[in-house]
Amino acid sequence: MIQPPLQSANPSPGQPLQPLADRLAPPAPTRWRPRSIAMIVLAWFILHIGCLFTPGLLDDVDSIYIEIARQMLLRHDYVTPYIDGIRFFDKPPLMYWLAAGSMHLFGPYDWAARLPLALLTLALLLATYALGLRLFSAVSPAAHPDRGALYSALALATCIGPFLYTRFFIPDIVICLWMTLAVHAFLIALDRIHANREGPGAPSMAQSHRDMGGIVEARSALVPCLIFAAVTALNLLTKGLIGVLFPIAFVLLYLALTRQLRLLLKLHLIPSTLLFLLIAAPWHILAALRNPAIALPAGLGLPARAGWAWFYLYNEHIARFLQRRIPHDYGQVPVLLFWLLAALWLFPWTAFLPAAIRGHIRDLRNSKIRVPHLRRSLIAAKVGSGAPSIAASSQWVGDQSLPGAPSMARSHRDMGGIDREAALTLLLWAGLVLVFFTFSARQEYYSLPALPALALMAGGLLARADRDPSGPAARSALIAHRWLLGPLCSLLAAVALFFAITAPHADPHTDIATLLSQGGDYNLSLAHLFDLTGRAMGLFRAPLVFVGLSCIVLGPLAYLLRRPRRNGPARTYAANLIVAAAAACLLLCMHEGLVRFYPTMGSKGLAEAILQAQRSTCNLQPATCNSSSDLIMIDGELTSGSTLLFYTRQPVHFVNGRVNGTWYGSFWPDAPAVFDDDASLDRLWSGPRRIFLLTYTPEARIMSLSPFGPVRTLASAGGKSILTNR
Repeated sequence: MIQPPLQSANPSPGQPLQPLADRLAPPAPTRWRPRSIAMIVLAWFILHIGCLFTPGLLDDVDSIYIEIARQMLLRHDYVTPYIDGIRFFDKPPLMYWLAAGSMHLFGPYDWAARLPLALLTLALLLATYALGLRLFSAVSPAAHPDRGALYSALALATCIGPFLYTRFFIPDIVICLWMTLAVHAFLIALDRIHANREGPGAPSMAQSHRDMGGIVEARSALVPCLIFAAVTALNLLTKGLIGVLFPIAFVLLYLALTRQLRLLLKLHLIPSTLLFLLIAAPWHILAALRNPAIALPAGLGLPARAGWAWFYLYNEHIARFLQRRIPHDYGQVPVLLFWLLAALWLFPWTAFLPAAIRGHIRDLRNSKIRVPHLRRSLIAAKVGSGAPSIAASSQWVGDQSLPGAPSMARSHRDMGGIDREAALTLLLWAGLVLVFFTFSARQEYYSLPALPALALMAGGLLARADRDPSGPAARSALIAHRWLLGPLCSLLAAVALFFAITAPHADPHTDIATLLSQGGDYNLSLAHLFDLTGRAMGLFRAPLVFVGLSCIVLGPLAYLLRRPRRNGPARTYAANLIVAAAAACLLLCMHEGLVRFYPTMGSKGLAEAILQAQRSTCNLQPATCNSSSDLIMIDGELTSGSTLLFYTRQPVHFVNGRVNGTWYGSFWPDAPAVFDDDASLDRLWSGPRRIFLLTYTPEARIMSLSPFGPVRTLASAGGKSILTNR
């Protein structure tokens, strides 16, 4: 049960009765606290800047998106995305622009391309902190009113999902940022609309709490409405139509549930729409004009004529939602697994979610979702010339107040509204994302836009526990730690330490592919984990040891700090910081595991082997050195070795690879002839050009190519080999 914002008139034994004037006074505006910001930035710096430089880019979307950004710099075309000279219409351009801008400043390096994503992750943590200040300062300890905001930001910084899905260059964490800013801007806009309706003579909670997150300072609702429009436009340019659907749906459902749809017209729709179009429309218009409809081959399920508009607007959005996209080049997780993974992405803070969700649901039930605005008009009540009495305040029932004490009833109601606003905001936000993808095409990371809301729920519960160490929130957190987090972490520690101790010794220079069970379906981002075997665990011995130790700290040791002491209160603050620190260590172990697993997921080492061979030729035969005559080929589609394009800076041909991402763009008349088959590969192998072929089946290719020329294995790693005819 979540602790209400007002203390009871009958305090617990040993607790003094707080003066009624203090209990009814609105909380003082809360500023960002340097110590809290320093902890958030430190966690971010260790996890995201410390892990920025390793491993190399991954094959598939990670290197594809970053190579598109590099080619934008080379082509000076920031409208139409290209990969290997082929149009690529799958995604909107903002992520490409960010990576291209960073590489323009720092050079075409993988870490430079990743840097914008790391910086936007920091912005997300600070935005979560700002929203947490608004929602939970009233229920945090009086001496530390930003405690809920701090816990929420640390939970988001140290949970699995945001860290894991910033190891490669996808936009979903950026969607979290835009969604967090949009929700906060909308709530501030509602505050100011109600403040303006109340008039200057009625000091309001909106005024008392304005800009607690530091988003804006102006009192007009126009500024937060414009911020909402701007971040929604950026969301559209980040992920597509889903970036507009979520914030707009949140606003409409929030207003409908609080019976305030009439206020929609007061949200400055005209200037907000104009700003939205000013930001989002130019790229869409230019992309449609520069990529008009062309004639397409019959018999492939495509329309007779189509261009960018059909593929991007219909095929990539509507058809994907209906699971009719052409080509269907993505996997889908079952609904139950999708929800379980959504909980896993918040680990270890997931343990505190059930109690937090129950408390928020209870807050909404108690309020009957009648919130005529939730933070509206906390008026300092006076009856006659003196302070109101407890008896007067206790006469309030439901949404009505006695005629003799209207201000007191209203104050009591609006203090409860602080909890109700948090409950409705967070439940609606998380539920909207999760329910939408329950009925749509979904991958395992599509739940990420709900994570800020879930982290805020957990942070709010822990802040309430700090405020009253003997209260219901503290008991709920203690139970969650004892029966969920503690046993689960103990089990994980036992498993990790078992494999660390029993795994056979493996030479650090061993190709990990020889120890894996490869050959599965890799449409899902985590599919490579199923390749692990007991023999491979020897390569992960050190990370496994630290995983086990981190889980021991997360579970049993942090619980010992959280439980009440005989001679003093529980050290809940220390316990939560220990959980955050141990979770950060766990993430660093995951990163080290990814570095060791990298050869199976990326081809940077193979690209470097090709470049070294070309440099060696130039050193030995400078007169005939001409690496541009060499031809790099991938035995399969683009995603089989897309990192070769970025690291070699050379075009690539594909053997039997005219499928999936490059398929649609290959129909354009100006598409380069980069698609080969077995027959053309045989001719090229016997020709005058030096060929570098990346293949996953070297034995078969050696047999098939030997009749056409010499076959030499240049390098092998991660189950892939580079074959060459020289």
